[in-house]
Amino acid sequence: MAIAKAERLMNLALCLLGTRRPLTKRELRSSIEAYIEASSDDSFNRMFERDKDDLRELGLVIETVEGIEGDIGYLARRDSNRLPPITLDAEEAAALGLAAKIWQQARLAGAASGALQKLRAAGMPLAADGADYDAGQPHSALEPRIPAHEAAFEPLMLACRDRRPVVFDYRKSTAAHPEQRQVEPWILECWRGHWYVAGWDRERKAERVFRLSRITGKVRSRQGAFTAPVPDHVTVRETVESWAGETATGTARIKLRAEHGYPLRARALTVRALGDGWDELEIPNGHGLDAWLVEFGPDVVVLDPAELRADVIDRLRAVAKG
Repeated sequence: MAIAKAERLMNLALCLLGTRRPLTKRELRSSIEAYIEASSDDSFNRMFERDKDDLRELGLVIETVEGIEGDIGYLARRDSNRLPPITLDAEEAAALGLAAKIWQQARLAGAASGALQKLRAAGMPLAADGADYDAGQPHSALEPRIPAHEAAFEPLMLACRDRRPVVFDYRKSTAAHPEQRQVEPWILECWRGHWYVAGWDRERKAERVFRLSRITGKVRSRQGAFTAPVPDHVTVRETVESWAGETATGTARIKLRAEHGYPLRARALTVRALGDGWDELEIPNGHGLDAWLVEFGPDVVVLDPAELRADVIDRLRAVAKG
């Protein structure tokens, strides 16, 4: 049905853009296949009004013109719907090229690639694939990637874009079984290679952050509008970082097996060799650190604080129980 509606909207837009005079509803109905197949005049009228509103919401300027005999006609003048010339400087072109490469593993890869091809064809200063956008030199061995393998990524991305509530089953790291969550998703954030969605939890009536890899089953869309205001982008980003453990409120001491846990070593404030294949690290301690430490399994032992040690043990026990 989504494909049929997209084709119907495209056909209506082409009709309105391709005419030199206003077209009446009667003429549009006889020109577009989906309208011809409408079961009744009322069904066609409802379909046409929705389609017209959808096109206007997408940015198409549709004029309503009253004819000499009182008939109402519609058209979309090309000069009113023509975008201004697109100009990009070197830095803007580099940013677009980099963004397209970052999204190679997501569904947006095809759209991003197509957009770059159109910009190149229009004369934009975008280098060919594999070239550096700054100096025309080949890329280095390190190239940015943002993985988007979770099945929940695409439906949540669309729900964030369309401001549509969703329902999904979520298993907390300390729980053996998933629980259903009703969420109004605001934004997706990638942190330390993991995707998180921030939004409003309807049942708990509070802001929450969920890690996509812990969503089980399908993400199901729900009808209706959001019930809570959406905060600005900066606030949501800070919330994601805070819930994921980025914001430190103190320090913690851990034992880390030698030559293991490079991400932990990169954040360490101090490192001291203990011998017997272990090092002692002092690292920033914030919300979510226990969940991160659990990922290193037997290579990490928490020394203090005691609360962090207890949280890590609880999480490991929950994982062991399945």
